[in-house]
Amino acid sequence: MPKFRLPLAAAVVGCVLALVLGASPAQAATSVRYVALGDSYSSGVGSGSYTASSGSCLRSTLAYTQLWASAHAPASYLSVACSGAKTTDVTANQVSSLSSATTLVSITIGGNDVNFAGVMQDCVLYGTSTCVSEVNAAENQARTVLPGKLDTVYNNIRAHAPNARVVVLSYPRFYHVGVWYCVGLSDTSRAKINEGADVLDGVIQSAAGRHGFAFADVRSRFAAGHEICDGSSSWLHNVDWSDLVQSYHPTAAGQSGGYLPAFTGAAG
Repeated sequence: MPKFRLPLAAAVVGCVLALVLGASPAQAATSVRYVALGDSYSSGVGSGSYTASSGSCLRSTLAYTQLWASAHAPASYLSVACSGAKTTDVTANQVSSLSSATTLVSITIGGNDVNFAGVMQDCVLYGTSTCVSEVNAAENQARTVLPGKLDTVYNNIRAHAPNARVVVLSYPRFYHVGVWYCVGLSDTSRAKINEGADVLDGVIQSAAGRHGFAFADVRSRFAAGHEICDGSSSWLHNVDWSDLVQSYHPTAAGQSGGYLPAFTGAAG
């Protein structure tokens, strides 16, 4: 029996070393303290699996913020993102969750400040001319009014979390334009809505740059065969008359395949 003790001890040590050295990021200890801010694109509207405690904010366990936290096991994680949030809501209700100990922040914001939901509703109900007119008005708001609102909320984020890396995420373009089999809005309306998304994202990207924040752009991920009019491979809900709230929001696949990798790449 004594002749087996050394090999057995070596095997045990080897197993322990393999477990320690081969630990995955999700198992490894980390000092990251992460707070997720923003609107419905960060709370996870459209992906289902909403937590009861989040109420009308509709925070999902399938949102990119929770998926990132589950994969990276930060020292702390809190999402205060809320469906319908505007920049003023972030300042009034969300930034108080930040502190000097916060090391990572994510946010999507700005869409509701330019009446995203109202524009999409009117595009569906009233046709092309109304859609083009209202997108033009939203673009004007994005260029003239939104920069100041973003500056205010970003200043508040930095004041409350002076040591954090802040990642600002974009909104996707919604439509694959030019496909004959896609019913609903006209191609003109779809192209105009995509243009509006680009204008909005450009304003957000510029504001993020002014404040030294990282910008994570999801548009190319959704454009790679995952927009509305891409059939079953779409990562976005079209208008859903049975659940209007989730209309034009990412599905669970959009959160995991679109937003999560964009955020992961920018989070550092």
